[in-house]
Amino acid sequence: MRRPPIGWEQRAARAVARGERLDRLLPGVLLDSPVSRLGFWWGTAVGWAWGSLWSTGRVCRRGDLWVFTGMPSWTFGRGGVCVGRCYLTGAAPVTAAVLRHEAEHARQWRRYGMLLPLLYLLAGRNPLTNRFEVLAGLEDGNYVSRRPGRSDDGQAEPHRSRDR
Repeated sequence: MRRPPIGWEQRAARAVARGERLDRLLPGVLLDSPVSRLGFWWGTAVGWAWGSLWSTGRVCRRGDLWVFTGMPSWTFGRGGVCVGRCYLTGAAPVTAAVLRHEAEHARQWRRYGMLLPLLYLLAGRNPLTNRFEVLAGLEDGNYVSRRPGRSDDGQAEPHRSRDR
């Protein structure tokens, strides 16, 4: 994991603010509505079909997500992709932090429905300035290093004595 550039936090905050302004321009009937939920379920069906077709690993339910592992790397972006409530990934460990991150993407799918792929594309490939990645948690998504004193599950790590 590379060290993010200086000032990335401010750029991330600006990206989130831009996204909030864009959301205010969208018709309310498209967000958190029966229309968006229909898109969410369509995305879930597509994710389920794609995952069922290509997964060579374990498929299991983790919280609200269906996790498809063992996917060939060309079938998903970065470390994995959330489509509806399906998380498609390869052989990387699926940690509690990654599940939190992907569960937030599933909530984004419920809010935006089929608008999400387009809005995500417009937000850009850089996760540090993509509002959807920022809101899902850059640490949990393994885009930035976890801050000192934070464990993988998001809890403060216990103090460890240097004396043995």
